[in-house]
Amino acid sequence: MSSMLLSTMRGCSVSPSWAVRLGARSLSTTAQLHAQVQTKSKKTLARPGVKNVVLVEGVRTPFLLSGTTYADLMPHDLARAALQGLLQRTGLPKDAVDYIIYGTVIQEVKTSNVAREAALGAGFSDKIPAHTVTMACISSNQAMTSGVGLIAAGQCDSIVAGGVEFMSDVPIRHSRKMRKTMLSLSRAKTLGQRLGLIGSIRMAHLSPELPAVAEFSTAETMGHSADRLAAAFGVSRVEQDEFAVRSHTLAKKAQDAGLLQDVISFKVPGRDIVSKDNGIRVSSMEQMGKLKAAFIKPHGTVTAANSSFLTDGASAVLIMSEEKALAMGYKPKAYLRDFVYVSQDPKDQLLLGPTYGTPKVLERAGLTMSDIDVFEFHEAFAGQIMANLKAMDSDWFGQTYLGKKSKVGTPPMEKFNLWGGSLSLGHPFGATGCRLVTTVAHRLQKEGGQYGLLAACAAGGQGHAMVIEAYPQ
Repeated sequence: MSSMLLSTMRGCSVSPSWAVRLGARSLSTTAQLHAQVQTKSKKTLARPGVKNVVLVEGVRTPFLLSGTTYADLMPHDLARAALQGLLQRTGLPKDAVDYIIYGTVIQEVKTSNVAREAALGAGFSDKIPAHTVTMACISSNQAMTSGVGLIAAGQCDSIVAGGVEFMSDVPIRHSRKMRKTMLSLSRAKTLGQRLGLIGSIRMAHLSPELPAVAEFSTAETMGHSADRLAAAFGVSRVEQDEFAVRSHTLAKKAQDAGLLQDVISFKVPGRDIVSKDNGIRVSSMEQMGKLKAAFIKPHGTVTAANSSFLTDGASAVLIMSEEKALAMGYKPKAYLRDFVYVSQDPKDQLLLGPTYGTPKVLERAGLTMSDIDVFEFHEAFAGQIMANLKAMDSDWFGQTYLGKKSKVGTPPMEKFNLWGGSLSLGHPFGATGCRLVTTVAHRLQKEGGQYGLLAACAAGGQGHAMVIEAYPQ
């Protein structure tokens, strides 16, 4: 497939020059909801007989490079901080939630149901059920949409969803032979049996099994797959570096302007108060060009600087039925509308979730690309973003793989990830989905748009896309 894509995609019209065009357009759209007269003739996505589900609030801890200020904590500490921040910002009674759902990827074995442990630690009522989900980089997306489903089904009216990832201390296992020996030792009944088992241990048994961001089905690391995908779509090193510079530059502008309203301050036990993300690094193209390939050496194009970095962080959102939110005196930020999950070939199309998810969710919502005012795509790698944009701009790809008559179309860059993204803000695997949803809602409010679309890829060749509608101001 790679060779087919390479020869076909080189003609795509996405050029590297767009990547450095910064700034945002002036949006005049306001939300059209119910029977209100609007300044722009867009329909509402409300459906008769279907509950409106709203985003009331979303928060997150600062996203930090792993191994820095959060290094001595545990995952539930970060999740608890996000939940407490949500409680403080909303004034939500601790017994007013029906259910709590969290997403995570690399689980701490002591707190495998981190949702429950974090909720108890944050002071929520012990009568509130909680469970944890995992779906790679869209784990908190799954947490949120699971909550949406519970509300839509009439099972719940108020859900807290979120996600957490803690890369500073990941589980490192003994080798399988060593584990078998240790388990046998625990069952040994005599001293002779114990000594025999101890004597069977060899140096090779002591080699640990380190976790890796690799596909089980293909044994390929995600970075290696991203490099191959970029090559298949003819994405150059310059294009990737330009997009990475764009992401960091926009993130710095948003941070300095106080636009990242979802970030809460967190007093790290025994350390300082943390109040902002620490991975934003604005570099020049010259500096970016000095880095060597990180995965396919020496000729690959994916580097440490145009990839997202290992990150510690947690997020939380409060979602409710519209009726419940208004009854409790809340002013929602946005409606959570249609969403889809997609899956495709995990070898050659591992990171193309946005390309597959975007047209499906637009079709479900009855919208087109031109209807969308705000786009937020998860930036796993700059090459992954560029490959998706080229796939979406390809008639051949749309016809061959998406079953469409023509291309999907690419998001206008003046609407795309204007406050930075995972490349610059950080990517705690299980927490990014909530950041994307909250960012879309905040941008719609700030820019006056009505519809936002978020999309993300995930390990396993999976992906997620959702349409969000602004709540009337």
